[in-house]
Amino acid sequence: MIAKRLNFPSKLAIAFSGGVLMGLTVAPVNAWWLAWVALVPLWVLIRLHVSDPGSQFSQWLYPLFWAFGYYGLAIAWIRDLHPLTWMGVPWLASVAIALFAWGAITLWGGALVSFWGWSFRFLLNRGKILLPHRLGSESTLSLGLPLLSVLLGTALWCLTEGLWSQSALWWASLSFTQSPHNLPILHLGQLSGPNAVTGAIVAVNGLLAEAWLYYSSSSRNRIAQGLLTITLTLLLTLHGIGAWLYTRPLVELPNSQLNIGIIQGNIPTRIKLFEEGVRRAVKAYTDGYRTLAAQGVDAVLMPEGALPYFWVGMNRSRDPLYQAILQAGIPTWIGTPGLENGKVTQSLFTIAGNGEIVSRYDKIKPVPLGEYLPFEPILGKVIRRLSPVELSMIPGSRHQHVDTPFGRAIAGICFDSAFAYIFRDQAATGGQFILTASNNDPYGAAMMAQHHAQDIMRSIESDRWAVRATNTGFSGVVDPHGNTIWISDFRTYETHIATIYRRQTQTLFVRWGDWLTPTLLAIAGLGLLKRMKDEA
Repeated sequence: MIAKRLNFPSKLAIAFSGGVLMGLTVAPVNAWWLAWVALVPLWVLIRLHVSDPGSQFSQWLYPLFWAFGYYGLAIAWIRDLHPLTWMGVPWLASVAIALFAWGAITLWGGALVSFWGWSFRFLLNRGKILLPHRLGSESTLSLGLPLLSVLLGTALWCLTEGLWSQSALWWASLSFTQSPHNLPILHLGQLSGPNAVTGAIVAVNGLLAEAWLYYSSSSRNRIAQGLLTITLTLLLTLHGIGAWLYTRPLVELPNSQLNIGIIQGNIPTRIKLFEEGVRRAVKAYTDGYRTLAAQGVDAVLMPEGALPYFWVGMNRSRDPLYQAILQAGIPTWIGTPGLENGKVTQSLFTIAGNGEIVSRYDKIKPVPLGEYLPFEPILGKVIRRLSPVELSMIPGSRHQHVDTPFGRAIAGICFDSAFAYIFRDQAATGGQFILTASNNDPYGAAMMAQHHAQDIMRSIESDRWAVRATNTGFSGVVDPHGNTIWISDFRTYETHIATIYRRQTQTLFVRWGDWLTPTLLAIAGLGLLKRMKDEA
């Protein structure tokens, strides 16, 4: 095989190039179709080194270099953190913080793929699932072994993503590569969440890789052709199921309509914490609220941190926005800091027309290094040498209910959008529509487009309308099929009225969660045990 004749650096370059191809699938490039082939190089490299005693080191490096290509490119927007000089951070320290954040997130993705690669290789060895040229007689070759390899690789990747998505840091699932452009395949998320889409991508890549590995002689060509036929059938079937779900009409209940006003204040974070920024924020959101209230909206949604001060405990008699709410009587959701047991939370308050707080949602996933410090005893010493900023926000409880004058809502603040289970939990307990409030400043358009793509996935998975209010872009409105009904411009002040509908449907994912991953693991485990028994 050509790959076996390549030297080690060339193989690392191939692994890295495959990761780069996967990184091109998301904004700003959006070449989503590459996801269906970008994992093939890594898969082939891992399969080539099964049972090779001299490849213990490379079994970690191939996945790591692939991950550097994917995650390093997909989250390259994290560099927009620099400059942080407005926070009192020296210029060089600002560069160091941005590079540290980029490297840490990329390495966390590298740990994911390396864990998958090691586990995959280990199980292939245990089951003696070898390459065709090591199996002996041509007559012993069949579709069974490559299909078992694909089943194991797919189940393990879904398991790994499921574990990583429960951590504090998560963004670029393979399923994410298909949003927002391949809406039919994203509808598989209604069946078992993002891992249904991830599993489809990994399975297709695995089948293509196995077909390439088996393509070398006449009898093996027969197996390769069979694998390619299965690949095409699987790809068309999955897209067909997704297209059927995508084309189902949206049936809305009578009296379920809501007109929600969105305010995108466009107040840069670098000035919001100072007197001028506070003044601009109060004016922007008060004027926006009054404009939307005069247009007859049912409620108004503001972004994360719209008001950079504590709503609870303030002198309300002097607050223009509070007085505007009392005058217009229109409920609003306001993003401001909150307090819980003396600790700061990033919160979204539901304010009734009489000015009283009806409910609040506290951000479940604060941003590591941005809003809180993970492994503080270790990293705290390093970060505080670079930055004078205190990182002390605490996460909200996973089991929150956001009751509003219009029924129960599903809420998310900024980074929460990457975690499907947060939205699934709230939909399962009666949430009828999605509200997300974010502050994407100082990041650029690529990050904003990726964030919008995350909320599209959450809308499809839960079969809910979603209203997005951001500080600097992109605010938007998404229907339950993932269609973007409206999206704001980049770094502009805007108000918009979104017409959405409250829904009470429950998808299979909302009811049962990610049932696909344990099912794949069980089937793969049984297949592996049978293989090991046959080889004993």
